[in-house]
Amino acid sequence: MTSAAVEILGLGLGILGWVGVILACGLPMWQVSAFIDVNIVVAQTIWEGLWMNCVVQSTGQMQCKVYDSILALPPEVQAGRALTVIVALLGLVALMVTVVGAQCTNCIRPGKMKSRIVIAGGAIYILCGVLVLIPLCWFANIVISDFYDPTVPPSKKREMGAALYIGWAATALLLFGGCLICCCSCSQRDETSFPVKYSAPRRPTSNSEYDKKNYV
Repeated sequence: MTSAAVEILGLGLGILGWVGVILACGLPMWQVSAFIDVNIVVAQTIWEGLWMNCVVQSTGQMQCKVYDSILALPPEVQAGRALTVIVALLGLVALMVTVVGAQCTNCIRPGKMKSRIVIAGGAIYILCGVLVLIPLCWFANIVISDFYDPTVPPSKKREMGAALYIGWAATALLLFGGCLICCCSCSQRDETSFPVKYSAPRRPTSNSEYDKKNYV
């Protein structure tokens, strides 16, 4: 597989990861109700996300309510909001930077600057993966800790929702895509870093000396 194809593959994975982060950010299923012990009534399920919480009835009806106050939210929710929004914006920046420096585009002439721009785009994708991993692991740690905490009543226990798994999958795509872009660009720069010198054949002059103009 050529370096250009690997670069396009990395860009595609980065775009998928970016879309996955946006999807996970908007979904309200970061924490869902845990039906354990005496709490076996499944008439309704509670979903809690970064922007709203929803109550899903067994009949299929769903009622969602957006959080009224931002300052009254738990710190993990506030951090999750900030980081996911930052990642969504950085993902757009990484997409534009990578497209500008990609081998399949002619926005910039081929050379060291072009490969450096692509490496910068891949590095931004990797940064996005690291940033979005913070709220995901934070939420997962809280859910697991509360689940095994005997002081938390069963009705308050939660399980990890689908948004966390989507976020982890998006993180893997961002990291892998960014690494592919960076590695491909680095290998391409190494291949073109050795200049090729050409020299014209030396022809003797009339005084049996080689003309210095024949050297390039």
